[in-house]
Amino acid sequence: MSESAGPARFGRVDSDGTVYVVSSAGERRVGQVPDTDPAEALTFFVRRYEALETEVNLLSKRIESGTVSPEEARKAVNGLRTSITEANAVGDLERLTARLDGLAPQLAAAQEARKAQRVQQNEETKASKEAMVDQAEKLAAGNDWRGGVNKFRALLDDWKALPRIDRATDDELWHRFSSARTTYTRRRKAQFANENERRDAARKAKEAIIGRSREIAGSTDWAGTAAEFRQLMTQWKAAGGAAREVDDTLWAEFRGLQDQFFDARSAAFSAEDDEFSENLTAKQGLLDQAEAAILPVNDVKAAREAFRGFLAQYNQYGKVPRDSIRPLENRLRAMENAIKTAEDDEWRRTDPEARKRAADTVEMFSAQIEKLAKQADDAEARGDSKKAQKTRESIKTYTEWLDQANKALDEFSGH
Repeated sequence: MSESAGPARFGRVDSDGTVYVVSSAGERRVGQVPDTDPAEALTFFVRRYEALETEVNLLSKRIESGTVSPEEARKAVNGLRTSITEANAVGDLERLTARLDGLAPQLAAAQEARKAQRVQQNEETKASKEAMVDQAEKLAAGNDWRGGVNKFRALLDDWKALPRIDRATDDELWHRFSSARTTYTRRRKAQFANENERRDAARKAKEAIIGRSREIAGSTDWAGTAAEFRQLMTQWKAAGGAAREVDDTLWAEFRGLQDQFFDARSAAFSAEDDEFSENLTAKQGLLDQAEAAILPVNDVKAAREAFRGFLAQYNQYGKVPRDSIRPLENRLRAMENAIKTAEDDEWRRTDPEARKRAADTVEMFSAQIEKLAKQADDAEARGDSKKAQKTRESIKTYTEWLDQANKALDEFSGH
């Protein structure tokens, strides 16, 4: 065996160029390099050993850094062990095999770490999928018909991005998720079908309203037709909405028919207002004259006769513009109320029964005062000054009442 340092000391070369590798089990022929210097022949096979050693070093580092899975590392170790055992190379092959065997604890630890990582990953994945299922079931029970579709699509994309867990659990969660999506889809289709049905009914109702509007849009029955258009508007609102583009078109037509009628009515009223302006001027002049002659009411009979004459002239004039009707009526009512109030006051002054009651009251208070005066004089004659003082205080009270009664009686006398 050569005395060369390093791996070369584990090999020898025969004179015919045959190269052997030496181990504790003996020596094994690895090849032949004829017609070559023994050192060069030995170096050729040492390089093969060094290549194997490099592979072992690289595998050890990959295992240590975790860049290779335990399963792949175990396969690589077994493959290298076979390559080293059968290698046509010169070097300490037993040491390389021992190094591979020394990786076993590291592989076992990596295997356990990977197992724990998978358990944790499975738990996290399970929790994520359970959360997705809960969200999907809430969506399925809700009424988010617009946004729900996109939310389900996003959930499905997220689901596909997650790894599978144990088959039974994964299948159960997927079944719940898929069922929720199916339930939501069916409910959504049913909702849209109901909405389409409702919108179609609204369209038909509004088309009927438009049909009636066409019939009355040219009417000159201003009051009756305006009332009917208000009823049609109430029906329109109660009908609900059709599809947006249809609803906009129907509304534009209905609104146009309303405008046709009300514009015509406004034009007619405007023409009437022009015609009635002369009547307004005449009636305002008569009112000015009547108010100056009658108000304030001093002579009820003359005021009533003047008012009758005024009304006869006033009613000879026809209609006035609509916005002037109420102001004229207010002035008429104020004048009539003033005459009526004066008549009521006159009646109260000339009522025989009321006059008699006022006279009786004056007489009663006068008699009571005379009676009290005699009682006061008698008390003083007896020397009862206290009784006399109290009686004269009562006389003062009755005297005040008598003054008020006389004033009431004077009203009946026209004083």
